[in-house]
Amino acid sequence: MFQAEGAAVARDVVDVVIADDEELVRTGFEMILDATAGIRVVGVAKDGVECVELARRLAPDVVLVDIRMPRLDGLEVTRILADERAGAAAPNVVVITTFDQDDYVRDALRFGACGFLLKDASPMLLVEAVRAAARGDALVSPAVTVRLLRGLEGAEPGPAPSDGAPAGLSERERDIVRLVAVGRTNQEICTELYLSLSTVKTYLARIQAKVAARNRVEIAAWAWQHGVIDPKR
Repeated sequence: MFQAEGAAVARDVVDVVIADDEELVRTGFEMILDATAGIRVVGVAKDGVECVELARRLAPDVVLVDIRMPRLDGLEVTRILADERAGAAAPNVVVITTFDQDDYVRDALRFGACGFLLKDASPMLLVEAVRAAARGDALVSPAVTVRLLRGLEGAEPGPAPSDGAPAGLSERERDIVRLVAVGRTNQEICTELYLSLSTVKTYLARIQAKVAARNRVEIAAWAWQHGVIDPKR
């Protein structure tokens, strides 16, 4: 079985719907997730329309969607489910694709996705993304995060406060922001900084408030834009 990155989600079992137009991919994801303690695949769809119908009927916690699908693509599925989530209980979405163009990543996150993974991601990362989405957290493949955020390297930095600490972050908070900005998971941050998982989560909540970020992806973007991390790293 695969080990969770963080604490258990509120429910004992995370229900998942998988949507992909390739049968081999659907089967592979289903096998990985059904073999994982605390995760259950409750539905499988071969296109976007079927995915939305299953999500509405089965009320899963998480939906995994491919970008390019017949009838309705994964970005539109994400937008529809995110809009429904604003008014009632609806699943969080993790987008999975072989296409790692930056516009897909930005659109997926802008439409409300809670994760973005490439299909060659490890089974562990797939499981982490599902569990993170079930908690309402965002997880983007580290390789995608770093490449995408390096594109912000040439952006004009935001104003730095007079005290020299961007957004009033403490030294420890800046350490955590730097690690988030290069794609580290919460557990990896715990290991590197010798902190407990609950402490890391507390720091992240404070950081989000200070930099006005909704999730760790926006924390990372803020870090690259404000020079908190060395762009040559």
